[in-house]
Amino acid sequence: MAGIVAIVGRPNVGKSTLFNRLIGERKAIVDDVSGVTRDRHYGKSEWIGKEFTVIDTGGYVKDSKDIFESHIREQVMLAIAEADVLLFMVDAVLDPSDLDIAFAKIVRQSKKPYLVVANKADNDERMFMANSYYSMGIDNLYPLSSISGSGTGELLDDLIPLLPDGEVDTEENVPKIAFVGRPNAGKSTICNTLLGEERNIVTDIPGTTRDTLFVRYKAFNHDLYLVDTAGVRKKSKVSEDIEFYSVMRSIRAIENVDVVAIVIDATRGIEAQDMNLFGLAQKNGKGIVIIINKWDLVEKDTNTAKDYESLIKDKIAPFTDVPVLFVSALTKQRVLKALDVIMEVYENMNTKITTSKLNEFFLPIIERQPPPALKGKYVKIKYITQLPTACPSFAFFCNLPQYIPDSYKRFLENKFRDHYKFTGIPIRIYFRKK
Repeated sequence: MAGIVAIVGRPNVGKSTLFNRLIGERKAIVDDVSGVTRDRHYGKSEWIGKEFTVIDTGGYVKDSKDIFESHIREQVMLAIAEADVLLFMVDAVLDPSDLDIAFAKIVRQSKKPYLVVANKADNDERMFMANSYYSMGIDNLYPLSSISGSGTGELLDDLIPLLPDGEVDTEENVPKIAFVGRPNAGKSTICNTLLGEERNIVTDIPGTTRDTLFVRYKAFNHDLYLVDTAGVRKKSKVSEDIEFYSVMRSIRAIENVDVVAIVIDATRGIEAQDMNLFGLAQKNGKGIVIIINKWDLVEKDTNTAKDYESLIKDKIAPFTDVPVLFVSALTKQRVLKALDVIMEVYENMNTKITTSKLNEFFLPIIERQPPPALKGKYVKIKYITQLPTACPSFAFFCNLPQYIPDSYKRFLENKFRDHYKFTGIPIRIYFRKK
């Protein structure tokens, strides 16, 4: 289990800038207008070989009458409830405000491990100014600059030991399959259809599913764990934000399984949240299957399914070698077929190719179409081997790995997909110096 880190704090302290730095992308909107971050952003980060998920929360405003800000406050409280570690961010340049003090109290009451981050400390004077936050009764303060990155290394060094270790306690070598997607897409109904019982509570109210549940499934020559974000829990004092809760649970599920089945409501199509889940599954190196549920509700002609699939693949490009299945959990149409395809993807995940076979296949291709020369440098790839990782990963040993363009990496990936069965699997290709 990789763990979830939530960045929390009052508005305009630089949470989104730190989030962007940690995940290495400009994904969150960054502006110096208070309250720009409305929805949750989430992405993968890695430090000294340990991966974790980062959640960027909106600025917390206590007792605000602004409807957006009350919505943000609910999501922040959920993030605190769901995260493993909190990064509580303050502004190094300013003295602690009443909001910071109120926030410090909430963070302490959560009983979660937390680190206090004083942002905008980009010179010695500002680092000294940050010390005013010790008046809040905190133990450790991490002055840093999210924009330049100075100080983030020390923060991450101390963050990593706080993250949880270990996997979910399930039997080894039994495939684990997660059904994820937007609320009310039909994830629980698919699980119930497969299990043949009302194991999960299903209503047409979005978000009735709450806690992640592993259910052993043995039928039709399959033996696996089905994971639905399942089981209704008591409503907490926090007014729950269903969409956000669904995402948090899905992140946990994605990190702990082998194959992710993304369930999409056929009447709504693929939406931003589905794309985010697809990206997270891909970054986590999981097998992926896309299930279009409620297909019985769609008016169809000869090319409806084909056109729908093309639309999906346009959205998920460039990784389009993913099975797309059209099912109806309600009428049980093609649900078992979907499970067969999921298990095929699991088998693809475990494909092992010997070094001799890899070299026999790739070296003639590379000789015919070598990497393009860059700045007069000619790259010579000597040999290829598969790495011992859960997600199929391959190392191409060469003299000048830094000169190989991404286009050539895609060319090699396409050759893998043409020759070997990697449908539904993200392939990782590395170029290493011999």
